[in-house]
Amino acid sequence: MKKIFVLVFLVSIISACNSSTLSLSEVKNVPNNVQDKVDSDLKLQSITDGGKGYYIVFHSSGDVETDLETEGDTVIIKFNETNLGENVVKQNTFYLTTDPEPNVIDVHVNGESTPFDNVTVQ
Repeated sequence: MKKIFVLVFLVSIISACNSSTLSLSEVKNVPNNVQDKVDSDLKLQSITDGGKGYYIVFHSSGDVETDLETEGDTVIIKFNETNLGENVVKQNTFYLTTDPEPNVIDVHVNGESTPFDNVTVQ
């Protein structure tokens, strides 16, 4: 029984070491120090959070569906716009956390790779 416990313990430690901290979540209440840096005239912005993560700001006139993938050291954020309107542009803010290693962030909007209009480092 003791050997089984040790084996389970070792497997859980190895699994934790291999787990990724990669996540993308929508932010409903954007911190003031981040919101002050948002430019509503830009479609896509990245604002770093002091090396902890990235606020990704995406302005769209429709609903936004998201997906997150990785390819090697590249993080791919996919934004798909649906129900596009004509005049009302909404700010969509997401928080991206990544592994400590350097990553490349590639954003795809409706299937096309889209560069950031502005990158801000705090």
